[in-house]
Amino acid sequence: MVAPYELFIAWRYIRSSKRASGGAGGFLSFISFASVAGIALGVWALIVVLSVMNGFQKEVRDRMLSVVAHIEVFGADRPIANWESLLAEAKRHRRVVAGAPYVLAQAMLTNSEAVRGAVIRGIVPDQEEKVAGLSLKTGKLSDLKPGEFNVVLGLELARALGVSRGDKVTLIAPQGNITPAGVIPRLKQFNVAGTFESGHFEYDSALALIALEDAQKLFRIDGVTGIRLKVDDLYEAPLIARDLTRIVTGDVLIRDWGRINRNWFAAVQIEKRMMFIILTLIVAVAAFNLVSSLVMTVTDKRADIAILRTLGATPGAIQRIFVIQGAVSGAFGTLLGAATGIVTALNLDVWVPAIERLLGFQFLAKDIYFINTVPSDPRFGDIGVIIAVALTMSFVATLYPSWRAARVQPAEALRYE
Repeated sequence: MVAPYELFIAWRYIRSSKRASGGAGGFLSFISFASVAGIALGVWALIVVLSVMNGFQKEVRDRMLSVVAHIEVFGADRPIANWESLLAEAKRHRRVVAGAPYVLAQAMLTNSEAVRGAVIRGIVPDQEEKVAGLSLKTGKLSDLKPGEFNVVLGLELARALGVSRGDKVTLIAPQGNITPAGVIPRLKQFNVAGTFESGHFEYDSALALIALEDAQKLFRIDGVTGIRLKVDDLYEAPLIARDLTRIVTGDVLIRDWGRINRNWFAAVQIEKRMMFIILTLIVAVAAFNLVSSLVMTVTDKRADIAILRTLGATPGAIQRIFVIQGAVSGAFGTLLGAATGIVTALNLDVWVPAIERLLGFQFLAKDIYFINTVPSDPRFGDIGVIIAVALTMSFVATLYPSWRAARVQPAEALRYE
């Protein structure tokens, strides 16, 4: 138990260090201020940086999910012939909102001398719109009518081919026709009906959408490659995918959006953890300063400690006094850093443009980065961990100085007083 006088003395020491000016007292006050400021700075940096990393991850994920389904059901080694009944089975799950079949294949697209490899996805436009949230720059998905051989290209792919809406491109399918002269690739001319932009370069530079029936004819596929599903909560997609394995029948495989892009999300998580560890060193350095300031306080207060001991204070009471003093300083720095960090993270969308206007340049140029703003997504889970780590470091930093204070012998401390 902490006695009232221990709290009183600890508070007196904190206030006296703040009022100290000049000489050893002023230097001690500066060290204490530096340790508190260092803890606040470290906590602030951790919250802001992790919020920005969360914001970028959320922004890329949302843009990625405009072309990647929440859940995919696809054939293990052959196309799905009875996809209508398979989709009906999947929709029996109450969390599945919509579904759309697709045919997936690879081909070459050419226009004049420009040649690009592309991923061709055959879709049913009215069903695809319920699953994906593509941002079409020109045209609309409903232009992909069976038999008209229209195509909607990713914006970067259209730029690489040098085409726009109304132009024509030639699709070269790997499935060729066998003739006496050998295998001749299948060629088909498509009309560019529009362009889309997902914000993800991998898809914008390589994905082309055509009508499902056109893809089946061109690539000679009886059925569909798979079914794309949308669920009511994308974060629950792994659990819903697990449930669907017990509902959906047939020789099919099921994967959620996290598994589709496992490598990318794993890399982001590793980067986030490493950034957390690196920035935590700022708090560790500040905690080391807190150790230094408390050791100097113990040295400065040796006579006071000796008098308290002669008045009956136990070594444990002396130790608690300095633990309280250091913990209060650490808690103040932690809460100050957390408050400023949360305010900064919540207002980055206002402050960053203001700084850009003040400095006269843009941090994320539109012609270089597909995300030209600094997104921020502060999460209370991350903030809670940061606060807990900072408070723990601050508490650990008090143990050695308080232990030294408890070992002060009254006779030795008062010998020359």
